[in-house]
Amino acid sequence: MTIALLTHADCLSHVTPDGHPERVARLEHILHALEALDLKRVTAPLAADDDLLRIHPENYIRGIRSARPSNGFAQVDGDTFLSPGSVDAAYRAAGAAVRAVDLVLSGEASNAFCAVRPPGHHAETETAMGFCLFGNAALAAKHALDHHGLNRVAVVDFDVHHGNGTQDLLWDEARALVITSQQMPLWPGSGRPEETGVHDTVVNIPLAPGSGGAEMRAAYETKAFPRLRAFRPELIIISAGFDAHQDDPLANLNWATDDFAWITAELCRIADEVCSGRTVSTLEGGYDLNALAEATRAHVEELIKAAR
Repeated sequence: MTIALLTHADCLSHVTPDGHPERVARLEHILHALEALDLKRVTAPLAADDDLLRIHPENYIRGIRSARPSNGFAQVDGDTFLSPGSVDAAYRAAGAAVRAVDLVLSGEASNAFCAVRPPGHHAETETAMGFCLFGNAALAAKHALDHHGLNRVAVVDFDVHHGNGTQDLLWDEARALVITSQQMPLWPGSGRPEETGVHDTVVNIPLAPGSGGAEMRAAYETKAFPRLRAFRPELIIISAGFDAHQDDPLANLNWATDDFAWITAELCRIADEVCSGRTVSTLEGGYDLNALAEATRAHVEELIKAAR
């Protein structure tokens, strides 16, 4: 079976100021870690504005484009910056999510991983924030629902920070189940259990600072996996953030690399049960370069194992 790896050199052209954690080296380390794996390399296309309009209004998309600087940096949020190459990178990241869905739902790939930046799960309907410009995972879900005609899609987000953008973009979407675990308290401050969406299709799983893989596994086994199985999605989309790793500098969870392998394997097992293994994963956070590369490789290796 074919595992697709979607990426583009434009994603390396999104440059951030010196010392910024969301830096070019993140993707460089990931691509180096994955280069020996048996993957179908796919060029991430630029997203079409018609695709982006599924989740963001035209004035927001136009505002991101117009904010692109000709040199240096433009700051669009307290910690979100644009360089001259950032808009093309964001269009590639969103385009990768769309193309990955097409590949998996057509059967050209059994599952797919989008090695892209900037990440997307903090981008709200009309707000860029948390290093994110467009809601890549939410876009993948809406593309699967509206373009491919699926009835049920699930998004599972295990980034250490709450996926407030994905939650906002899919808050009133009855066809999408959003499951997100996050350290709490931690920026951006959302993600409480009582945040359940208009149709009770949002599941927030707060994890205490200092907790590790055992607590995460118990939480997913009791709160996430039963909801996922009951919903029976026709596609599972993963927001794959690796900043819950014990070595990550931006948070205080203590997951080991094996924990990322475990959660990926479990999600793939459920995908096998409910949707013929169809899984699309897209990169979110992870800011210790070595931990990021190691955990990402473990994640992709589990996607490969699931397709055998």
